[in-house]
Amino acid sequence: MIYLYISPSCQSCRKTIKWFDDQKIPYTKINILKDKLTKEDIFRMLANSLNGFDDIISTRSKPYVDNNLDMDEMKTSELVNFIIENPTILKRPIIVANSLMEVGYNSDDIRAFIPPERRVFNTATCDGCTAKNPATCEYHDASSLLVTEIKREFERDA
Repeated sequence: MIYLYISPSCQSCRKTIKWFDDQKIPYTKINILKDKLTKEDIFRMLANSLNGFDDIISTRSKPYVDNNLDMDEMKTSELVNFIIENPTILKRPIIVANSLMEVGYNSDDIRAFIPPERRVFNTATCDGCTAKNPATCEYHDASSLLVTEIKREFERDA
């Protein structure tokens, strides 16, 4: 499941939603201003971050500045509760899926959320070969290898 943590007025959030819709990739949208965040939401983000709270908290946000926060001085539970009560402290958008997390919209980085079985077809292009001899085309060769690998994975997992 892919979770998009957004606010409606955020331009990057709108780009992210449009990208997922255009790619026909299902997601769950969580409007941080309307939908009350839970501890599970925060821990989902943190589990996928490299730098903990530093990855998800905007130090330029009004709640951060107004409260003169010092994240190093706060307990994890205090910081989680502060985020729940002040969701605008979060950077936006935050995209979380399995072990992936992206913060903000980046047209290259967001491609990591394309399902693996679709990636080669979205990123590779055929150099104009004819279907008469696909064995001489690197694109056809690469896609054929990928399909074979995916089939093996499914057979192993079954």
